[in-house]
Amino acid sequence: MINFRNDNTDGAPDRIDIYVGKKLRMRRTLLGMSQTDLGQALGLTFQQIQKYEQGSNRIGSSRLYDLAKVLDVPVTYFFEELEEAMVANGITSEGPDLRKDPAAKRETLELVRSFSRIDDQSVRNSILTMIDTLSDLDETD
Repeated sequence: MINFRNDNTDGAPDRIDIYVGKKLRMRRTLLGMSQTDLGQALGLTFQQIQKYEQGSNRIGSSRLYDLAKVLDVPVTYFFEELEEAMVANGITSEGPDLRKDPAAKRETLELVRSFSRIDDQSVRNSILTMIDTLSDLDETD
């Protein structure tokens, strides 16, 4: 098994805590919840939610259970594809920072949330075609 633990002593967040925080942020954003909304549902400040999402504060098991209930996901959601993500990013005990993942960017999550609300498949296909065209144009510049 690969060692995913961040055993350094420089105070940097653990990579697993960062991954769990990223999953928390993705789910919250996809539900259209603000950090304040989530914090209020749990009796926390938005700053605490922010620290959880950054991985700078570790989420305890009872808090993780509460988060799963509020976000309507099983607790295992926060660890789904953890090993695959670490291996795909070449992460062992040392490696790249998961916070740089483009899929975790707020604009990406908002785009996915908005796109998923479009019921008309032809409109969805047109949007995908437009995005593909624009990304091809961007590569030629």
